[in-house]
Amino acid sequence: MNRVLDNNSKLVLTLLAIIALPKHVAASDEVYKYRRADGSVVFSDIKPKVNNFQTLKFDCYACNTSSLVNWQKIPLSQKYQMQVKNAAKKYGVDSALIRAVIHAESAFKPNAISKVGAQGLMQLMPETASYLGVKNPFDVTQNINGGAHYLQKMLKQFKGDISLATAAYNAGPTAVKKYKGIPPYKETKAYVERVAILYKRYQTGI
Repeated sequence: MNRVLDNNSKLVLTLLAIIALPKHVAASDEVYKYRRADGSVVFSDIKPKVNNFQTLKFDCYACNTSSLVNWQKIPLSQKYQMQVKNAAKKYGVDSALIRAVIHAESAFKPNAISKVGAQGLMQLMPETASYLGVKNPFDVTQNINGGAHYLQKMLKQFKGDISLATAAYNAGPTAVKKYKGIPPYKETKAYVERVAILYKRYQTGI
């Protein structure tokens, strides 16, 4: 979910800009943030051996326009079944769609953080999370409930049109209204297409 940078995410971007990442790090690759025993913060493209680290993603999983992932065949995930089921029932959103968005946003990584500061499984921006009553966006249940609630709002706003709702989830409802449809952003177009593929697959379980 892309939004305006907050102060914390600006700091992260500044720090990332001054470290020398290997040239093979692509726009969709992950950078890991962790703290050493001496208190210093480290950013690396190599997954640390420590347990307490954060995964920084340069973009949502399905937004990379040069992705080589085969979205028709990528393995589906059945993680967090109870949380998804409960959120689907609570907000009246198809559980397959919630699962597709989680897959597209973070690939089911609860500690994922995007380049603009979106957090958790469904990549909620801090201000959006606060508005939705999510106190801890890295808590699986809270994040899924928040994302499902936001999806519900987008579906209602765009009269049940899943393509427009997911475009709004990615680029914001203002952009969808401005362009009277899916915004002409390559990332958003790729996102909407890939969510649709994942949604259909999660509906059928293949």
